[in-house]
Amino acid sequence: MESSLVLIQLLNGLQLGILLFLLSAGLTLTFGIMDFVNLAHGSLYMLGAFFCASLTLYTESFLLAVVLALPLTALSGFALEKLVVRHLYQRNHLDHVLATFGLILCIDTLVHLIWGPAGIAIPLPNNLNGQVELLPGVVVPTFRLLIIGTGLLAALGLYVMVNHTKIGMLIRAGASNRTMVGALGVDINTLFSGVFALGAALAGLAGMLVAPIAEASIGMGNDIIITTFVVIIIGGIGSMKGAFLAAILIGLIDTFGRSFLDDLFKLFMSSDAAETAAPALSAMLVYLLMAAILAVRPQGLFPPLSR
Repeated sequence: MESSLVLIQLLNGLQLGILLFLLSAGLTLTFGIMDFVNLAHGSLYMLGAFFCASLTLYTESFLLAVVLALPLTALSGFALEKLVVRHLYQRNHLDHVLATFGLILCIDTLVHLIWGPAGIAIPLPNNLNGQVELLPGVVVPTFRLLIIGTGLLAALGLYVMVNHTKIGMLIRAGASNRTMVGALGVDINTLFSGVFALGAALAGLAGMLVAPIAEASIGMGNDIIITTFVVIIIGGIGSMKGAFLAAILIGLIDTFGRSFLDDLFKLFMSSDAAETAAPALSAMLVYLLMAAILAVRPQGLFPPLSR
């Protein structure tokens, strides 16, 4: 196993982990603070990708499109919370699941009506479409480094906001005891709307970053939302640190499992059997990890201190 290949797969896993973190950060805000199960969070990821794709084609600048698409996605989340989600807070989790599953169908249909059934590929500018040689023999796409850097900056910004600002104090207080926060004069509805819009923007950013690789397509968020829920369960519901560390862990496990598990199996079984078993097991590794953690530490690896 060459060290250069290991390093490349390490960066691949880090990239996947960063994208999962951007999605799970928004979901852990809404789930951990508002106690709202939002299956439609992946639809906001999809909307961000389509907003960015359209604006990239219109402005001919991917970076400008991201800057313009972020507030559009946040505004979409804000409107969704005002019109639909706000009326579900007092309902049970089953109602949340049913209602947000319906939202997935509605948003997918809306995207189909506006953008059509085909996906939209996003062209990258030349300065983002090249490669960088980090070490001799280790060549990495420039855009991959942009994804990793953007995710790390977003993680740092969220850490500062949650732990060192008044808004973050209100968010942590709302997660601990929303009734008491409301009794102290804080407008809980406005706080929840802002949190939901922030979560939508983070999910949209993940969609914008992945769209140039996999294109913007209808239903693109429906599969990844399951892995996102696994991230917040492993990390600890409501914990931003847990979401970040669990996302990176899952990204690395998934990437290394798909890349090297078959080589490991070939040490003690036939090549055909290894190539059959390895993909199946690699797809299960994340869920096996979640099951093991739930059995030993049901609150997650890094639960918030207030829980």
